[in-house]
Amino acid sequence: MKKIFLTLLALTMAGMMMAQSDKANDVMKTLRLANDYFMAKYADPTLPTNVNRIRPSSLWTRAVYYEGLMALYEIDPQERYLDYTDRWANFHQWTPRNGVKTNDADDQCCGQTYLERYFQSGGEEKIAKIIENLDNQMKTPNNQKPEAEGSLYGWWTWIDAIQMAMPLYMQVYQVTGDRKYADHAMKMYRWSRNTLAGGLFNEKEGLWWRDKDYVAPYKTPDGKNCYWSRGNGWVYAALVRCMNLLQPNDKYHKELKKDFLLMSEALKNCQRPEDGLWNPSLVSYADFGGKEMSGTALFLYGMAWGIQKGYLKSTVYKPVCDKAWEGLVHDCVHPDGFLGWAQGTGKDPSAGQPLSYTKVPDFEDYGTGCFLLGGVEYYNLVK
Repeated sequence: MKKIFLTLLALTMAGMMMAQSDKANDVMKTLRLANDYFMAKYADPTLPTNVNRIRPSSLWTRAVYYEGLMALYEIDPQERYLDYTDRWANFHQWTPRNGVKTNDADDQCCGQTYLERYFQSGGEEKIAKIIENLDNQMKTPNNQKPEAEGSLYGWWTWIDAIQMAMPLYMQVYQVTGDRKYADHAMKMYRWSRNTLAGGLFNEKEGLWWRDKDYVAPYKTPDGKNCYWSRGNGWVYAALVRCMNLLQPNDKYHKELKKDFLLMSEALKNCQRPEDGLWNPSLVSYADFGGKEMSGTALFLYGMAWGIQKGYLKSTVYKPVCDKAWEGLVHDCVHPDGFLGWAQGTGKDPSAGQPLSYTKVPDFEDYGTGCFLLGGVEYYNLVK
């Protein structure tokens, strides 16, 4: 009897492992499909974008795509991904958009991929301009915006900036071992979180206002607070990317983890029950309630990572992740790899509306990057 039981147990476990393997393979195929679509459409990574005006391809939208591509490379190490990345970075001379004097987080975002390539293959030229840029910012107060009032730490006046730049500071801290970069990043984070317009993070609700213009009493038509999906996704992703670069016993890791857990609970409760996606407006269906791909992908990124780290209970959050991925594949991924239901650039739920399965957003790159980030972590979760 015991032998029969052990045989049945072994067969059950083998079947479960095969099912997991099949699911992981399906995720991989979907990630390759979306990425291949993008790389084919934008075959020359050096070409500038032309949405209303010409912008260099080192702008933040493209930089987020490369964050996703670097994640994909970790599970699918194809040399063509690195070739594509290096063509782009070499063309821009491994320099922030608008040069080393810029203090705009959007300009600095490309540096995250430069640092990632340094971790992979070395080469001081990949990081020299980025370090020079951060050194300049750390001694320069923000006198450009009234809400910063000359603060040395008042550069992240919109929450998207936290994702664009904060992980870069932590990367440079890891490379140099100099704690000043982590210290400065945390002071800028706290300024945005606690000081700007009375604090952009609503601890009670676990969600972020987008900037000073959206702090309460800014409401949606149904009287609820206005929390933008992708803006919260940017912060959520930044917390993950920064904690990945810090030791679990680091005081900064612990501080960021508290916010990550608060956000995780809040975001879980905002998921659309009918399809597993999230609205552009997180807590309101009256104000642009509908499917949205990029925010969903970023929430999947954080939750799948949190489960693997043991910070989020699998029994609670795994079903959320499963439903999110199923919704992304079913509702957003086209047979050729194009991603629908992606909100265009903007700063609130109304931007780029109306969304649809077939509508092409003004920029496709950051949406693809978000999708890759979320999908890669989900692959790691189910593998």
